[in-house]
Amino acid sequence: MGVIDFLMQGFQTAIQPENLFFAFIGVLIGTAVGVLPGIGPMSGVALLIPVTATLTGGMEPSAAATSSIILLAGVYYGAMYGGSTTSILLNTPGESSSVVTTLDGYQMAKQGRAGSALSIAAIGSFAAGIVSVIGLALLANPLSEMALRFGPAEYFSLMLLGLAAVSGLAGGSITKAWMMTVTGLLLATIGIDAVSGVARFTYEIPVLFGGLEFLTVAVGLFALGEVFKTILHKEDDQERVAKVGRVIPSKTDLKESAGPIARGSILGFFIGVLPGAGATLASFFSYIAEKKLSKTPEKFGKGAIAGVAAPESANNAASGGAMIPLLTLGIPGSGTTAILMGALIMYNVQPGPLLFSDHPDVAWGLIASMFIGNLMLLVLNMPLVKVFAKIIETPPKFLLPIIIAISVFGVYAVQVTTFDLYLLIGFGLAGYLLAKNDYPLAPLVLGLVLGPMIENNMRRALTTSNGDFMVFIQNPISAIFLVCSVLWILIPFLLKLKGKNVVVNVEG
Repeated sequence: MGVIDFLMQGFQTAIQPENLFFAFIGVLIGTAVGVLPGIGPMSGVALLIPVTATLTGGMEPSAAATSSIILLAGVYYGAMYGGSTTSILLNTPGESSSVVTTLDGYQMAKQGRAGSALSIAAIGSFAAGIVSVIGLALLANPLSEMALRFGPAEYFSLMLLGLAAVSGLAGGSITKAWMMTVTGLLLATIGIDAVSGVARFTYEIPVLFGGLEFLTVAVGLFALGEVFKTILHKEDDQERVAKVGRVIPSKTDLKESAGPIARGSILGFFIGVLPGAGATLASFFSYIAEKKLSKTPEKFGKGAIAGVAAPESANNAASGGAMIPLLTLGIPGSGTTAILMGALIMYNVQPGPLLFSDHPDVAWGLIASMFIGNLMLLVLNMPLVKVFAKIIETPPKFLLPIIIAISVFGVYAVQVTTFDLYLLIGFGLAGYLLAKNDYPLAPLVLGLVLGPMIENNMRRALTTSNGDFMVFIQNPISAIFLVCSVLWILIPFLLKLKGKNVVVNVEG
């Protein structure tokens, strides 16, 4: 069967009424999550995991996994759409990948062109979403077939590369990023050792024998951490929201943004495929590229439509590209895809090369739903721009109780134990304190998700080699992954020692 046949099967899954409903709910909530400053896709996806478990409670396991991941992925790429709204209207990024959009988007809003900026962001996001899904459909099968030839040594080295890539690019401090990575790996060791059966770091607490519940950690760090931040840092002064005005872009705007949208979509997709690069880096690179290519670079930063079209296309394409290593190799390329991976594992669906043979309905249903979801987003965003702009003005006193209620009930429903609620509060406080001191949270989540798989593959590889660690170097593919991991760590470190900190200079 070819890609078209698999995709048609995926569409048969995606157009089922319940999956269309989940895709719509996902992109709607995702847009709202992107619009609300500070929440972001990671917090949004973590918060929605317990909701999906409740909504899919009466379904077959495979159908429940498909519907849940369709909804959560909708939240992920929907948040990329919504993040531009606050960047343009308030000069406040809804999430990190929309930082670059503020440079020209807010200037356009001050010039009375907010509607054009928002509509071009929506059109660019739609085009980029379609490009990334086509790339995902074309590359998924070849990559998964290649990965089927991997043994334990190759998987161990590949997961180390994923860990090194995300940790190396997370936050401003390499040291803090690695501290968070190691913390995540240490937390992953809690529970009964799968090989020896020995209890590790459980302190005779029975509920810890199964390890830390991923959902508790993710919701605590991101959702509840954001709640503590909002409560402890009250901001009484409401920023003035720019008037939206005319929503339909002019022919000139469409003509000037066509090239940046196409280039941003392709560049963003390939950057997104790289583990650890992410949407933020894609949006910065795309903006810089457009400024270099432009015949009028002096307009950038003063309301250039290309300065909105390029980064918004790039960050949406990158979110689709990041799904490739997750689905085909089982390696999350970003913090949000690490949370998506944890959600799949909760439904007993293991991302990786066997996903396309063992669970084709989940894999191809998700890819097909991303086509439909992007179309839904375009239809939602164009006419409802003014409505989403009003969401920005939602007072925290109404928003916070809803987030707390979903967090508490969702976490408690998984294992029905009050111990998880104590953990939720603990990780919420930890998330607030870590974020306040610029410790990135994504590497911690990634370490928690990948830790057990890294350990299991290392042990399997050592068992086949009778304890000889050279097995990781003697295998060429494994050796290449290890060399890439070392370079990914050493190059930024060496540049920092030379006083050449890697800083993206947006001003040119």
